[in-house]
Amino acid sequence: MKAIVWTKYGPPDVLQLKEVEKPAPKDNEVLIKVHAATASTADTELRRLKLPLLFAIPLRLYLGFRRPTRITIPGTEFAGEIVAAGKSVTRYKPGDQVFGYTGLGMGTYAEYMCLPEKPSALASVLAEKPANITYEEAAAVPFGGLEALHSLRKANIQRGQKVLIVGAGGSIGTYSVQLAKHYGAEVTGVDKPGKLEMLRSIGADHVIDYTQEDFTKSGQTYDVILDTVGKSSFSSSLRSLKENGTYLNANPGLFGGVRMRWISRRSSKRVIPWTAGYTVNNLLALKELIEAGTIKAIIDRRYPLEQIAEAHRYVETGQKKGNVVITVIGLSST
Repeated sequence: MKAIVWTKYGPPDVLQLKEVEKPAPKDNEVLIKVHAATASTADTELRRLKLPLLFAIPLRLYLGFRRPTRITIPGTEFAGEIVAAGKSVTRYKPGDQVFGYTGLGMGTYAEYMCLPEKPSALASVLAEKPANITYEEAAAVPFGGLEALHSLRKANIQRGQKVLIVGAGGSIGTYSVQLAKHYGAEVTGVDKPGKLEMLRSIGADHVIDYTQEDFTKSGQTYDVILDTVGKSSFSSSLRSLKENGTYLNANPGLFGGVRMRWISRRSSKRVIPWTAGYTVNNLLALKELIEAGTIKAIIDRRYPLEQIAEAHRYVETGQKKGNVVITVIGLSST
């Protein structure tokens, strides 16, 4: 089969299309024919592995210190069709359409991949694909949708509350805007100027161009602030939060998470550090919301698998609106 092989840590060109052996499912696994994947910001960060040492060193120990050796096919989101199932698998059968997230197990940039039927320690999770969307749309759901759903459920948004979302134009952000509107909130989205019209189109009541305006200096206060990118000032954001308001950060970093926990014990404002929400139940909740027409995937661009380097380069510009999808089906297999 054809797959993108990750030859070393570095720029997009380290991702190369090669012929590799087709995997075979273990007793507890399913074999999935991948129709679509995504190029996410997280995928580009893992590819480079230019992270703070406290993150980079454990990841290098897991993946391979000088170059990736344990995991050589990257990619974390997918949608596809089950073509075989191990003898212990009870939930799925060949022909089932599924979507999901593989976490540090990666492997979605390939024509075929194996996943355990049940969620694994590496955060892999899969479920039946929503019936009313394409494989490409389904591949763009799991990461951003799961992060947004889990975070906003913890915020317990009430109808009429004011919610501000930093990084609203990204994968997590676009689902957060839609979910917050579904919960009845008045939503303000913060992002680059090229994304603001899209944010209005998915329900944002107000938009802020962060290159022109600092929301922490406007005098406005909010019931909930969700930072999806971890780049706004934590202390300034707290000043923009109402008393008894809730602050969440989907990407706080190690020290940011420690600081948030410390401050949360000394403030009337709720500070909720990031916690994972990669569960089958959450993925099925997203499926129901999509099938009901409540939320949808926002896709900026589509690239074929052989143009994965170009896709990663585009993601790294910071201009993507929602998601960048990788189409996998259609390659000739051997």
